[in-house]
Amino acid sequence: MFELDKITRNNIKQLDAYSSARDEYKGAGGVMLDANENPYGTLNRYPDPYQKALKAEVFRAQGIPTKNTFIGNGSDEVIDLLFRIFCTPKVDKALTFSPSYGMYDVSAAINDIELVKVELNEEFDIDYQSVSELITDPELKLIIICAPNNPTGNSPNQAVVERIVKSFKGVVLIDEAYGNFSNKKSFTTRIKRFPNLVVSQTMSKAWGLAAARIGFAFANEKIISLLNKVKPPYNISGLNQSAAIECIRGSKTFLQNKARILENKKQLFAELKKIKIVRKVFDSDTNFFLVEFENADKTYNCLAEKNIIVRNRNSLLRNCIRITVGTPLENELLIQALKSI
Repeated sequence: MFELDKITRNNIKQLDAYSSARDEYKGAGGVMLDANENPYGTLNRYPDPYQKALKAEVFRAQGIPTKNTFIGNGSDEVIDLLFRIFCTPKVDKALTFSPSYGMYDVSAAINDIELVKVELNEEFDIDYQSVSELITDPELKLIIICAPNNPTGNSPNQAVVERIVKSFKGVVLIDEAYGNFSNKKSFTTRIKRFPNLVVSQTMSKAWGLAAARIGFAFANEKIISLLNKVKPPYNISGLNQSAAIECIRGSKTFLQNKARILENKKQLFAELKKIKIVRKVFDSDTNFFLVEFENADKTYNCLAEKNIIVRNRNSLLRNCIRITVGTPLENELLIQALKSI
């Protein structure tokens, strides 16, 4: 049985969160002489530390109550905060799967947490038997699952993921950074059923707002309260909150651009399979492909010489390169460059 109090670090439970001037005064305006702000200018006031207007837009768009919503400086902040809240340095452990998103390793190292890495199977999926014994370890407090997975592009079996969430007594983070490109049902629909489930999403991918650094965590109210307790008071700038609100309100543009990306993806997939130096193009639920080449290093260097920048994943997956779906022109330039190698 999941018991939040048992797995939360003692210092976090005892923490008195920073109380900003905007915490003390709940009004919407007035003569603001409380926060030592410069009285002149258009960007002189501190932003709303709880992003109430943005959370209201998220509720209208997704139907997830604001009490179950946390907004971070990109979903990377969500990852880091979960380590800080639940994992005691040099004592506790976290678990993820390999290959996957490199920031999990970085956050674990920064917080001095042992990261247990379980290899995905030949289909880049999760075998429950590979983790069934590991999740009983009392020192294991956090499991992170990237769904769809980066860099492989596929979505893990949802029944297996749900079984892990049900079986584990710690917190499970489902990282859905690429979820908007997938036709799989989001795990946000399960947060009411599972008190140990956290689902992160981002506006950096399908929403096209990577420069603004807006990430979300959806979870039960008590976990959201802990995230708000530990985060810096003004972690999302007013400019970025406004940009995110405008983006969500313009969801028609979002849907149009996503449809264009998915159409470009179909065409790119067909063209990549025709390239002689391509051994395999892996199926993808994202806006990128993992592609196995005859020689990844040579291919990467040849493309770089033509100012076509892709991601060499040879260090993780032999002779594999990750290629993002671009515009039709960008994709055509890529294909022509590959044909010339």
